[in-house]
Amino acid sequence: MKEEIKNHLEQPRELEKLYRDNKTGFKKAFDLLFPEIEQNIAAQIWNERLNFEQREVSWGTKNELFWVIAISLVAGVIAKIPDILGLDPDYFYPRNISFIVFPALAAYFAWKQSLPWRKLIVISAIFVLSAFYINLLPVNEQSDTLILAGIHLPLMLWALLGFTFTGNEFQNDRRRIDFLRYNGDLIVMTTVILIAGGILSGVTIGLFELINIRIADFYFRNIAVWGLAAAPVVGTWLVQTNPQLVKNVSPVIAKVFTPLVLLMLVIYLVAMVYTGKDPYNDREFLMIFNLLLIGVMAIILFSVAETSNNGTGKISTLLLFLLSVVTIIINGIALSAILFRISEWGVTPNRLAVMGANLLVLTNLMMVTYRLFKSLRDAEELVSVENSIASFLPVYTAWTAIVAFLFPFIFGFK
Repeated sequence: MKEEIKNHLEQPRELEKLYRDNKTGFKKAFDLLFPEIEQNIAAQIWNERLNFEQREVSWGTKNELFWVIAISLVAGVIAKIPDILGLDPDYFYPRNISFIVFPALAAYFAWKQSLPWRKLIVISAIFVLSAFYINLLPVNEQSDTLILAGIHLPLMLWALLGFTFTGNEFQNDRRRIDFLRYNGDLIVMTTVILIAGGILSGVTIGLFELINIRIADFYFRNIAVWGLAAAPVVGTWLVQTNPQLVKNVSPVIAKVFTPLVLLMLVIYLVAMVYTGKDPYNDREFLMIFNLLLIGVMAIILFSVAETSNNGTGKISTLLLFLLSVVTIIINGIALSAILFRISEWGVTPNRLAVMGANLLVLTNLMMVTYRLFKSLRDAEELVSVENSIASFLPVYTAWTAIVAFLFPFIFGFK
């Protein structure tokens, strides 16, 4: 990439083509090359373009602000449906909480990406049909397939949000990785918003109680619920209009948590052997084991995305490689435990769903680990690590759809 940039420095069209084909690779190669070509006017322009930092917070256009407010209000109305229609919150929220967040975010990105009407109709139809489907499933607290549908449907809707985010470039692996990176930034920004909102709520309630006016119930039922529904939308708006706000936070979190999680996993495996606990005969322990696996896999995905985007040394890449290896060991233990339980007690919806998810994660992890091993020798291979993650996202989506929509019928809603 460095040589290509150098050779096409006086050819603006070719430089732009190189940049659009691989923005992250172009930026990293350009930053390494710039000290050699900094006297060149074109190089100076590209340096400003690639490294310009906006210091003031941007609030976007009036039109964008209008859309953010409108979408937030709609999300708040959906969150208030139990109060408006007199529904049981314990019934409504477990089935519908994802419809408070994901359609609102999808609407924002559909507007930002100016999606064609055909795609808008398809996306809207999937959201509407999914809402009808999950709410028409029979009420049965003992139904494993209902619980599985409630868990996997939000994951499928999250993937639908990703489809909206990528706009007309869904097949572009780079845009899929941008979506993962956006999720990391959104988590950081939304957490900050919720902390600030929590402090404001506490102070407000406390001040009114000082004058003997108790507003806690009214506040949480009529104000806080709107704030909670709007937080992801506002967080997305701030991240999209002010990428500089969190662009340095997510990489730091990734670098700090990667060695800590690696250390925790190693100690945990040793402690598991020492205590004699195993997931083969303890169902609850197996569930916790799989939740641990999902959490670690998410950390690996976000860490790889941030590492490849911001550049890193071999130590960070080595830590990610070791974390992937340890996670493969954990995945192998979990998968063998599930197969043992199936051979001993037969197939159930839970066992089949977990086994399928573990097989997918194991396959993806092995791809990621192999690429990370290669990137220890060649830093540019980190791009292939990203691609191995991005190319697997549709596979995860397909599995979540199968579990959410087919399992209840296959297993007779049991």
